[in-house]
Amino acid sequence: MALLLLNNLILAFLLFFCIMAPKVSSHNRAYAPPSVARLTDLFGHVSVDQGFSTFFGGSNVKRINNGSMATLALDKSSGSGLVSRNKYYHGFFSAAIKLPSGLSSGVVLAFYLSNADSYPHNHDEIDIELLGHDKRNDWVLQTNIYANGGVSTGREEKFYFWFDPTAQHHYYSIIWNSHHIVFLVDNVPVREFPNTGAFSSVYPSKPMSVYVTIWDGSQWATHGGKYPVNYKYAPFVVSLAEMEMAGCVLSNSASAPASCSKGSASSLDPVDGQQFTTLSKQQVAALDWSRRKLMFYSYCKDTTRFKVMPPECK
Repeated sequence: MALLLLNNLILAFLLFFCIMAPKVSSHNRAYAPPSVARLTDLFGHVSVDQGFSTFFGGSNVKRINNGSMATLALDKSSGSGLVSRNKYYHGFFSAAIKLPSGLSSGVVLAFYLSNADSYPHNHDEIDIELLGHDKRNDWVLQTNIYANGGVSTGREEKFYFWFDPTAQHHYYSIIWNSHHIVFLVDNVPVREFPNTGAFSSVYPSKPMSVYVTIWDGSQWATHGGKYPVNYKYAPFVVSLAEMEMAGCVLSNSASAPASCSKGSASSLDPVDGQQFTTLSKQQVAALDWSRRKLMFYSYCKDTTRFKVMPPECK
């Protein structure tokens, strides 16, 4: 009898502990990030009204603060999105984003470059995707690159956050030029994709527009639909501020990179400026930190998915 009572007490304690213990969350990874140069301070902000038009879900797009900021929402009827009024061939692209709080599994916020409208069969794409992942890891960051329509070979890498991305705005940025592609979070590099010239077919090479979208990615983003969007908690609202788009802008009538204007090369030039063509020692150290501390998936290590690794992984 005493043994049975002891077992019951142990079970009760374990049940209480499981209920009361905090869930494992990316929010609990309280790392102090390395110091890095604040590239987001180098360029002026583009108002949403001036820089973007509605891509879809117009009723769920709200422009605020005289059009300098915007909110995008996902509800049961529709997601929503913005697209840049200009096309770019290389540049620095950034947005301060505050994600929806609460249970957000299946919700996907994408800040990305794409030319699928102009090249439907061989498009390029550079993605920052913020995934409402599951009940334990509220949000994760996924980066991806496609080139020349190679959508069957995604180049995903996934990272945890070292902060709560729902508490305030954080910077999400992309450098894209002929030298490399760099993904940054709060100016900390998390991934570099060099353009070595050896694998030009896998490097985005055509002018692209900038997009920001929120949508239901249940089947794709949550282990095959294991944690679908629960619209009981809708609408899911994301806040956008301090948009930056600086680089090589194509004229409305142009389709070739040679016709764009980027100004003179300088330290503030994201196409050929020194701060953007190579990573500094400080940035290299920060990149190493983020990949050691935060990355939990890389396509280059997925031997189940790839029997023969993509050439750049070698």
